[in-house]
Amino acid sequence: MADSNFIDYVKIFCASGNGGAGSTHLRRAKYIPKGGPDGGDGGRGGHIILRANPQFWTLIHLKYRKHIKAEHGGAGSGQLCKGKNGADIYLDVPVGTVAKNAETGEVLFEMLEPGEERILVKGGRGGLGNNNFKSATNQTPRYAQPGEPGTEGWFILELKVLADVGLVGFPNAGKSTLLSAVSAARPKIADYPFTTMEPNLGIVSYYDDQSFVMADIPGIIEGAHLGKGIGLRFLRHIERNSILLFLIPADSGDVGKEYGILLNELKEYNPELLVKSRIVAVSKSDLIDGKTKSDIEASLPQEVPHIFFSSMTGENIPALKDLIWKTLHEEKD
Repeated sequence: MADSNFIDYVKIFCASGNGGAGSTHLRRAKYIPKGGPDGGDGGRGGHIILRANPQFWTLIHLKYRKHIKAEHGGAGSGQLCKGKNGADIYLDVPVGTVAKNAETGEVLFEMLEPGEERILVKGGRGGLGNNNFKSATNQTPRYAQPGEPGTEGWFILELKVLADVGLVGFPNAGKSTLLSAVSAARPKIADYPFTTMEPNLGIVSYYDDQSFVMADIPGIIEGAHLGKGIGLRFLRHIERNSILLFLIPADSGDVGKEYGILLNELKEYNPELLVKSRIVAVSKSDLIDGKTKSDIEASLPQEVPHIFFSSMTGENIPALKDLIWKTLHEEKD
């Protein structure tokens, strides 16, 4: 699909349905001229409900649907007939969608499980009919409740990609090349910054029909947490990844320094990201000799596992998968 088809942020106006009014009907029959109250309750107004659909991976279907209004509840009637409930509106969203109040920025909930349903805007309650208010001292109440008004407002839906492994690196670090080398994903690859303009997901096969999901996150630059480049737009996708794979090319000026810059960008954006397990993967290892590898290893933190590999020659790709798999299961344990 075209790059423009990936939409991970939408702002929509939602209005739930009003509740129907209760009825003030009094029973009248041929031989019962003064029957009691038999007014039915009003129906509930329609909800607007988010539903996590694993077949959706973008919010593009909501981009041009700015105003969403649910049906009002029906009024109650005689013979204790309840009004019809307003029809609910279901909005299918990808797993990993976050719903926020657009005015306050408050996070309302997150859609994390396939098939999960959450009410975004609740419909108004139907009013009680006069039958609910009869008593020994008031046997023919001629009043009922009006329906409760619905709720309306602006809401933000944000998508955070769900993946086991998130690739973190500067533009042109080789993230897309690695993803295409280890999975069936075919991201756009070229030798210039910001080739990747949207997150790409790939399923990486492992032994015995096992697999894990890897996400190629668009390149971060120094100052991304301040809104520079396009990194800020995609940093939130890293929050959902189980482990972070820092990808740094061997021919960069200073691998250790580059790792420190990337780590600082994540820290400034969200310090909680530093709790995640990390791996440093040095790409393009076919371009360097043993001494250079030793120098690079000396610049890397000892507490973080690292590996040298080459997507072009396939060097250490199986070992990289093994390290990722081991780290993933350490994380789950």
